Amino acid sequence: MNTSTQAATATLQVWGAELYFELRGTGPLIALHAAPMDAASFTPLAELLAVDHTVLTSDPRGINRSRVDNRDQDVTPEMRAKDLAVLLDHVGAGPATLFGSSGGAVSALALTQMHPELVTTVIAHEPPLAELLSDCQQVRSQTDDMIETYLAGDRRGAWKMFMETANIRLPDELFESMFGGRIEGQAAADEHFYFAHMERPTTFWKPDLPALRHTRVNLLVGIGGDSADELCDRTSRALAAEIGIEPMTFPGGHTGFAEDPVAFSARIRDVVEAL
Repeated sequence: MNTSTQAATATLQVWGAELYFELRGTGPLIALHAAPMDAASFTPLAELLAVDHTVLTSDPRGINRSRVDNRDQDVTPEMRAKDLAVLLDHVGAGPATLFGSSGGAVSALALTQMHPELVTTVIAHEPPLAELLSDCQQVRSQTDDMIETYLAGDRRGAWKMFMETANIRLPDELFESMFGGRIEGQAAADEHFYFAHMERPTTFWKPDLPALRHTRVNLLVGIGGDSADELCDRTSRALAAEIGIEPMTFPGGHTGFAEDPVAFSARIRDVVEAL
């Protein structure tokens, strides 16, 4: 197998899509999954973990190199969970530790319900499960307005609404540099697909709470140390309370795995080794 700085890349045909994935390293299997972020967002973390793990990363269906047959179809957490199940079975080095972040955490929870035999440990890092909140209807209304704004062509306005709903505060200059202008090519296609076909099915997915409470999988809920009072901090705490566990703190904020991969890899190792 490759060294930690190299990845073997491949694609796999599944129902309605061709999935792009990467493998690094040797050792126990750990899968890193996000949505809508792609495999590239995990590269620094994957390289650190690949020193003594086989690390699987992938682009979720409909994003970047994972092509879908029908770009007008919504992608649900169950669909992404089925994709993960096929990938894990294809790699054949499991059962795996699965780290899922944001929408990828929702996928990981769906996989826990559907295919618990494929994983030993699942870390659901900041899943945006708005259905668990007392103000779910307000979040739903805000999300509908945000999506309509984006699809009407107001990218900046939609991202402004996104940040307000998520309670994420960015300096004005940073926000403008990220969302104030036009984007083109694959980045534009991915962003449009996210707003049109991933946001609602992910944010308003309803977990099977009894199944998660009684799963044989080591199920952990992760929260960023810098995410206090953000939407995903609230949803993660609500999930942990519903399934009767204490949330675990991870470095950084919602995308801490990309912000500080060194600290994040150390935290993942500590968590897994303590089980």
